[in-house]
Amino acid sequence: MEKVLNSYESLFIVDVTNGEEATNATVNKFTSLIAENGTIIEVAQWGKRRLAYPINDMPEGYYVVVTFKAAGDFLAELDRLFQIDENVMRSLTIKLDFEPTAKAAVVEEAATEEVAVVEEVSAEATDAE
Repeated sequence: MEKVLNSYESLFIVDVTNGEEATNATVNKFTSLIAENGTIIEVAQWGKRRLAYPINDMPEGYYVVVTFKAAGDFLAELDRLFQIDENVMRSLTIKLDFEPTAKAAVVEEAATEEVAVVEEVSAEATDAE
């Protein structure tokens, strides 16, 4: 029987007090874990940002959003590993109701459509003259 792959988006905040190398190692650890157990669609590293309120007396964290497809049973393991890792301050994973696409492809597609509309309008203007 074929496994059903659902679409998910996971946001996690990494502690930045241990340095840039430790932050990058934690991000790479979780993105490679997700890649091994599913298909990554996009990884958006928002970078170091100020938190709305201190978490564990830390005013800043490194935000990462991973959009991926995986089997449902992987989510429990991913959540468990987020909670075990001391470098992960907070995490949240949600199931997406739509088919995710990479943002760069969406932006490129929108730009192509915009160029087509501009060309169409200029062609209509030329025909009207």
